[in-house]
Amino acid sequence: MANTQPSAPAWGGAHSIRFGEFVALAAAMLSTQAFAVDAMLPALPTITRALQVSNQNHGQWVVTAYVIGVGLGQLFWGLVSDRFGRRPVLLCGLAVYALAAVLCGLTQSFAALLGWRLAHGLAAASVVVTRSAIRDLYSGRQMARVMSLTFVVFLMVPIIAPSVGQLILLVVPWRSLFIVFALFASVVWLWALLRLPETLHPEYRLTLTGAHILGAVRLVLGSRASVCYTLAMTVMFGALLAYVGMVQQIFAQVFEHASWMPTMFALCAMSMGAAAFLNSRIVERLGMRVISHSALMVYIGVTGLHLWVAAVGLERLWTFVLLQAAAMACFSLSVSNFGAMAMEPVGSVAGVGASLQGCTSTFGGALVGAAIGRQFNASTVPLAGGALFCGLLSLLFVLLAERWRLFRPHHVAPGSALSSHHGSS
Repeated sequence: MANTQPSAPAWGGAHSIRFGEFVALAAAMLSTQAFAVDAMLPALPTITRALQVSNQNHGQWVVTAYVIGVGLGQLFWGLVSDRFGRRPVLLCGLAVYALAAVLCGLTQSFAALLGWRLAHGLAAASVVVTRSAIRDLYSGRQMARVMSLTFVVFLMVPIIAPSVGQLILLVVPWRSLFIVFALFASVVWLWALLRLPETLHPEYRLTLTGAHILGAVRLVLGSRASVCYTLAMTVMFGALLAYVGMVQQIFAQVFEHASWMPTMFALCAMSMGAAAFLNSRIVERLGMRVISHSALMVYIGVTGLHLWVAAVGLERLWTFVLLQAAAMACFSLSVSNFGAMAMEPVGSVAGVGASLQGCTSTFGGALVGAAIGRQFNASTVPLAGGALFCGLLSLLFVLLAERWRLFRPHHVAPGSALSSHHGSS
């Protein structure tokens, strides 16, 4: 078994960063992206009133513009990180993120706010490079373990962010939310400046010519496992986005307890965090395929049961929370490993790989989630049915990736400078 407490590689600079600190820093960088969405949710009605937006539903555009920016930006940041290194790109992106957040808070019109939120998302997309840094340092089951531990911390954001946003609104104007985003990013920027080494091996730096870029894209798109696991992750992410988009309406219109939403939302998110932590403890022993394929099968069973419960009129608040929490735990066990397996074959062009995969999962997931969300009919049937459909479609992509054989042993793919040092699968 490989060492699970590695230091930074020799080419990472004069100082090293310990395993636990690297996981915490990676999670903090990723959290800047999620925090800018979840903490905004309680402020959307206030923003539309303050900026005199006639249609309250247009407040969702504040989130949509940000997500579009995240999707577009990933293509740029990952590519330049393959050329100039992970560290400078992350530091630059976090700095632009903080500046864009401040400008969002200073805007005086809704159109300008949407424009700066788009820029905010473009800058936030820089944290996709964190996945590339993880791939630089780890491979196989250890990479899955690091991603799972990062996911545990990352999932704390949706648990606490809505409450943090609501608390901020109780004491200061809504514009202060953006100042908080900027302050958080500044703290993470300083931490990365002081402690994050360069993780990209010199021999893997990509020359930014058309031929080299095209070759990198061909390598990513030419990998059956990378493409299929990215698509499997995308449709599962779509089911999650559908839940996030519909949950407020479900609690308000189906259960008539809108005030309970933050607490129940946090409980379901906690199940995801617990599952991610469990994955980090067992993935090196059992392997990514056994865990993710098993979790996906259970996810299909749970969502199928949920659809039946909702369709026959047996849905209650406790059944919804219990079944949704179980589905989200299975989502965590499957998707965290899908992401690792999608990155595994593209270690030599990890920045391009993370960019294409991140862009696909963001845009594709948003489209799937929006399609499911449009079916809302004051019941939980559309959510449960959409989740089941996404699970079955994800299973199809997994079968294509594995050539119709589930639970196969996993082997470390070539392309990682550290594959001989950082674990087998």
